[in-house]
Order: sequence, then C-alpha cells, then structure tokens
Amino acid sequence: MSQPAASPARSFLGASDARTPAARLGVAVVHDLVSAIVTGEVAPGESLPPEGTLSAHFGVSRTVVRESVKRIEEKGLVTVVQGRGTRVEPADSWNMLDPVVLGALVENDDSLGVLDELATVRSALEGSMSADAALRRSDADVAELRAALDHMAETIADGEAYSQADVDFHFLVMAFSGNRLAENITRVLFQRARESIRFTGAPTDEAFQATLDEHGRILEAIAAGDAAGAEAAMRAHIADAWQRRRLPNAKHG
Repeated sequence: MSQPAASPARSFLGASDARTPAARLGVAVVHDLVSAIVTGEVAPGESLPPEGTLSAHFGVSRTVVRESVKRIEEKGLVTVVQGRGTRVEPADSWNMLDPVVLGALVENDDSLGVLDELATVRSALEGSMSADAALRRSDADVAELRAALDHMAETIADGEAYSQADVDFHFLVMAFSGNRLAENITRVLFQRARESIRFTGAPTDEAFQATLDEHGRILEAIAAGDAAGAEAAMRAHIADAWQRRRLPNAKHG
C-alpha cells in the first residue's frame, strides 16, 4: 500500500508534543506510536526509543508503554527482540485492516494514495457482492432495496441523512450477497474511511443526484438478476463517486 509522506517538522518525541500524565491513556500511546510508524517518522528497520524514554515522553508508566508496544506488535508493526529493542517492520507485515492502523493511514494520507487504493479494493469487493446479490435476490430483498433507494431520494436535501441512507443501501447489498467475509472487510474499510473528511469531501447537490442515479442502476440490475450488470454498475459507481469527492481534496507534490 502506498505510504504517506513523512512530516519532517513533526516528531512524536518532540518536546512540544509531550503531554501531562492525566491527558494520556494507553489507547493514545498506541495511536501515537502507530502514527509515527505509518508516517515514516520511525522507518522500517529502525528501533523505537527505549521503554524509559517513551514512558517519560508520554507521561505514563513503563507498564503502559510495555502493553502499548505489545498492542502494536500484535498489529504487525513491530517486532520485539529480546536484548535488542523494538524494531519497526516493513509495511507488508502490517495488519492494514486493523482499525487503528487503517485509521492512522487514512488520517495521514495527504496525497490520497491510501484512499485511492481503498476505493479500488471497495470497487472489487462490492462489485463482486452486487453480482452475488443479483443471483440470490428474493422479492423481499428487492423490495427492501427499493425502500432504501426511496429513502435516499427523500433525504437528498439533508446531507447527513442522505449520506447515512447511502451507506444503508450499500450495507443491504452486502448482506444480500451472502458473502460474509467480503462484507466484513468492506465494512471495516468503509466505516474507517468515512471518519476522514478527505474521504467524505463536500458533495454538491449535483453529486448527490448523480449518486442517487447510480444507486438506481445498481438496484435495477440486481432486481433483474443481471449479475454482470450489477457488478459493473457498482464498480462504476464507487469509482465515479470517489473521483467526484477526490478532485477538490488532492494535494499535488
């Protein structure tokens, strides 16, 4: 997966970043360590600072630091070598579906490269699930999807409600596909990405209408039992919707 560019002006051990003990929790220590690794502040092959240094910086006990390092080791970001410290692993060892790792990647994705890859993965998985939903659909499934599409149309003037209705439609298609593994992976990707303004963007009224029309095409293909058409419609929707949101947000180096 593409790596966000490191930010040389910031170091997670910089004096200006130090916090008081009351402000620090183990979860925050994990977040900062993960962010330092995914941004390249501590590069693969390098070692994290010693336990005592991290304890002083974060204002927490050595026990909290030890447990936090254990958590990031479980995520594949580091390896603890007895007597040799904690070595950062290359990106191909990371569990990028872990919510904390994925969240840090998206949070620091200034170039939008990670989100581009996420859109590609979503397109493949949701396209496949749409095809499965078309082959498995029942009359009740189609009726539920039509109701979801109607709800999107009813809420199109309310950005927040419309966005949730959009998500609900996608989740219904996933559920009707019967592919639980693909559904689980896609939910993790989708939900974590939606926490980032870089992913959600600032859609216009025209973008909302285009999205509604695209969902309509997905629905009609599923209702007709057209697996290839449903897959193509979903893939096109995800790619086109991301490009509509992406263009105003991308930073060019």
